[in-house]
Amino acid sequence: METPIDKTLEKPDLADDLAKTKSKPQTIEYGKRPNYVPPYVASSERVRFLGVTFLLLVSLAAGFLGGWLGANNEHDNQSGTSLITSSSHPILTSESQAITAVAKNVGQSVVSIDATSQSQGSPYADLFGQGSGGGTSEDAGTGIILSSDGLIITNRHVIPDGTTSVSITLSDGTTYNNVQVVGRTGDQSSLDIAFLKIQNTNGKQLVPATIGDSSKISVGDPVVAIGNALGQFQNTVTSGIISGYGRSVQASDSTGTTSENLDDLFQTDAAINEGNSGGPLVDLNGDVIGINTAIASDSQNIGFAIPINDVVGLIKNVETSGQLQQPYLGIYFIPITSDVTQQYKLSTDNGAWVPPTSVTGQAAVIAGGPADKAGVQAGDIITAINGQAINQNTSLTSIIDQSSVGNQVTLTINRGGKTITLQATLGAAPTNNSAS
Repeated sequence: METPIDKTLEKPDLADDLAKTKSKPQTIEYGKRPNYVPPYVASSERVRFLGVTFLLLVSLAAGFLGGWLGANNEHDNQSGTSLITSSSHPILTSESQAITAVAKNVGQSVVSIDATSQSQGSPYADLFGQGSGGGTSEDAGTGIILSSDGLIITNRHVIPDGTTSVSITLSDGTTYNNVQVVGRTGDQSSLDIAFLKIQNTNGKQLVPATIGDSSKISVGDPVVAIGNALGQFQNTVTSGIISGYGRSVQASDSTGTTSENLDDLFQTDAAINEGNSGGPLVDLNGDVIGINTAIASDSQNIGFAIPINDVVGLIKNVETSGQLQQPYLGIYFIPITSDVTQQYKLSTDNGAWVPPTSVTGQAAVIAGGPADKAGVQAGDIITAINGQAINQNTSLTSIIDQSSVGNQVTLTINRGGKTITLQATLGAAPTNNSAS
């Protein structure tokens, strides 16, 4: 049985609308029919299309080795710790000067990734000259250095199941082939995340990126994206602004048999290209505030990134234990907006609604899971976790993913108009772990 990872549910009564949207690029916005999702299509190669080629997860399955571009710059921080906060930054006289500084400093912490895996074949394989019968697949993407000894974060779809080897190229052209896949979030997880580890840096001290605070980012804030564009133009730098946040999309393969939800995403107009998957989205202080994940391929400058706060808990866990464990409650839920409140006659405009089976066709509280053990019931509205309100800016998923497996959390619940609190101990979500 599929184990959910606190996933956002689709609206079951919009099937007729889906067929009408195939020719129109769609952006899913909380607050505007939040559970309405067009029929997404994705290739089994790591160039995956969402929204009938409108949304594209931006790793590149073309086997490029990664360019040798990018400056070999020195960096003041050689501490080896990734969870460092920005302190004082020089005041820059112009945005262009800030972008130049970001490119110089953050570029050292960005790597190009090449992964080889065993493919099952794809309807899009001929586009890449690989035939349609499966076999070896090569993927190119981007990663962010988290520690001086070689811990790296990237997207799950850059390192697919069946990966047999991974190589990493630094900005100065140094290549490492002894790269371990520490772990990948489960295919049903809304967090498209994987961790890699260089086994031996040969005495080289890598430059870890500075992790920022994505909760401080507002719409209109300037940002810079850095990545291995098209799998061959290493450390390509583009700039733009945050266009929105709290975006939610659904992806599926070309057969429609496998789907995944991507929730709580930043939207940006900074140009993100194929091969940028797993690369950093940074503010003008050079702090990483997001991980680039998807683009809208049939539109102008619509890209998506995972807010960094959603993965800080996972980073801490991997740094401490050496393995990936993602916490989860074990529920399906619908993010509440005014539209959802009106349609289902709910008592609040914010929170995460655990719907009854009659709405979804499936039990939203998984038997034996953490939420079930805590006493969560169908029909409950979870309004806060550990006192942090769930709303259109802060999703249930983002709060849970900042915790760790085994942590006890306090759930504030609206049940039948009354407020109650429950204690839940977070479990470990299924993950896809493999070693290269």
